[in-house]
Amino acid sequence: MSGWNVADVWDEIARLQPEHPAVVRGGDERSWARFEQDAASVAAGLRAARLSDRAKVAIYLHNSIEYLEVLYGAFKGSYVPVNTNYRYVEAELVQLWHSADVEVVVFHGAFAATVEQIRAEVPAVRLWWWVDDGSGPCPSWAVPFGTGVGAEGEAFPPVAPIQRSGDDLLLLYTGGTTGLPRGVMWRQDDLFVVINRIASVPYPDEPDLGVVGDVVASIDRSRTRVFPAAPLMHGTAVFTAFGALDAGGTVVLAEGVRFDPVELLDTIARDRVSLVAIVGDAFARPILEHLEVEPDRWDLSSLQVMVSSGVMWSQPVKDALLALVPGLLCVDTFGSSEAIGVARSLSVAGRSTRTGGFELGPGSRILRDDGTPVAPGSGEIGLVATSGRGPVGYYKDADATARTFRVIDGTRWITAGDQARVEADGTVQLLGRGSGCINTGGEKVFPEEVEEALKLQAGVRDAVVVGVPDERFGEVVAAVVEAVPGAVVSGDGLHAQLKEHLAGYKVPR
Repeated sequence: MSGWNVADVWDEIARLQPEHPAVVRGGDERSWARFEQDAASVAAGLRAARLSDRAKVAIYLHNSIEYLEVLYGAFKGSYVPVNTNYRYVEAELVQLWHSADVEVVVFHGAFAATVEQIRAEVPAVRLWWWVDDGSGPCPSWAVPFGTGVGAEGEAFPPVAPIQRSGDDLLLLYTGGTTGLPRGVMWRQDDLFVVINRIASVPYPDEPDLGVVGDVVASIDRSRTRVFPAAPLMHGTAVFTAFGALDAGGTVVLAEGVRFDPVELLDTIARDRVSLVAIVGDAFARPILEHLEVEPDRWDLSSLQVMVSSGVMWSQPVKDALLALVPGLLCVDTFGSSEAIGVARSLSVAGRSTRTGGFELGPGSRILRDDGTPVAPGSGEIGLVATSGRGPVGYYKDADATARTFRVIDGTRWITAGDQARVEADGTVQLLGRGSGCINTGGEKVFPEEVEEALKLQAGVRDAVVVGVPDERFGEVVAAVVEAVPGAVVSGDGLHAQLKEHLAGYKVPR
């Protein structure tokens, strides 16, 4: 083998435990055998569309079983999945799909009207695959999900997949700190190994499908019912799902398409979830508020781990959750689309970690500008960096790749721009990104992009955009606007106008 290939591993798991549940969403449960069969149909449909070698497949879906089927199916056919932020407006979608050279877009029916407006602007897309979500009929220009259509419109029979490889890619677009999203290129082999290193029963770094049976047989099934509550379009949730599936576990999904703390708690209790992945205080505070009002409503005895990444998770909120959920372990992780497992903090009842305090993972350092490590207790601020396995770089962006993936004294370091201080005990205090990027509920907002959008509005002379502290979301976007003399400019009016041009989380509050 040239390296671990995710589809090869999942195929073997499906063969070994065909009846075990792979994905559960409400009353819809898919066994591993059904999951594999559906993914094979996706791969055949993609092959029938006569795509380019290693073609890019955009996943424009809410959290759903189909989301994971498309990922698995793309991996089966050696195609490249491309996440798509469903909060983007038309211009942002066009930019993303152009950047990624997308040839297929799989979209929920709820997004059909948006897609209709921009189809002509992305002529490279050969197949529009419509997923029924009850929002209306399939448009005439799209194909119902599960069928394949060739270039001339005729249907094709299933085609055997090409040779898969550990070099096959996942393309994960991230907002980063640059305004425009960048595609992080993860080799499947590297991604599998990095995610696997925190597994309870890890695979060896060197690929060997013969060990899959031993790993799966060693897994405690009660510990592998995993609920990625955040959107799968972001790395935190999809990497959490990968970890569960790699172990032969079960991914549990909410039925709703928006975060609902009551539904989250209902899902944990009903489906006996062992691990839930959230987004810091943005999720944890509403969960806590409901638990404090009705502490006996939900049986959370199955829940062993609550893990968060992407935004601040404050110590008081963790402490309150730990008091209400006996035996819970709170794992606050720090990383990015470019670097997984850079640092983490662990909290249990009676022993929690301060807000923003982390222990560095293996291979991670806080570096000065010259590449030397920051001394513990020095008070210096340095750049968070990690070495070892990581992405190839950014898709079609050599300059950004050189800035983020730096070679210092022969070691390749990944530096996504986050800054931190090292305390005397060796723990790190994260301080944020020096570029001024605003992190609101895990979404990254580039101030200059919002400022330029504001300056295009009638009556606006100038604008400055900043992040201001928010108890739930960590930060929210705020703007100071200077009006043209004599013009009447209202905050409500600007808010309404900006929502036509920017994703909602970018619009100043």
